[in-house]
Amino acid sequence: MNVLLTILLAVQILSALGMIGLILMQHGKGADAGAAFGGGAGSASLFGASGGANFLSRSTAVLAGIFLSCTLGLAYFGNLREAPSSGSVLEGAAAPAQQPAAAQIPDSTSGQPAAPAAAETQPAGTGAAQIPGK
Repeated sequence: MNVLLTILLAVQILSALGMIGLILMQHGKGADAGAAFGGGAGSASLFGASGGANFLSRSTAVLAGIFLSCTLGLAYFGNLREAPSSGSVLEGAAAPAQQPAAAQIPDSTSGQPAAPAAAETQPAGTGAAQIPGK
């Protein structure tokens, strides 16, 4: 699995660099107006008068598709994780400190220990017991 992620990442980086180069080689729409007044040499280009625009734009589209598919593949394979062996993430966390004996203050009317607060009735390993009271 690790080799597949490395290959996908390498292909994604190469396609990103190729897209950057191809986009920088393309000319914008404003360059056509300059060529109409004699500023451009359309016949002296590498791909001919209009072949370069088609080739560069198609190559950019292919590299963009490769980049997108590599991104989706990295997202999918990067989020695959093995199922945890225990039921809860918080079970592996350290248990909170035990309440001191002073928490068992007897009720002044009956002499019995007061009922524990709602947060103290939760088991020690759950998240509700770890939330401080206000």
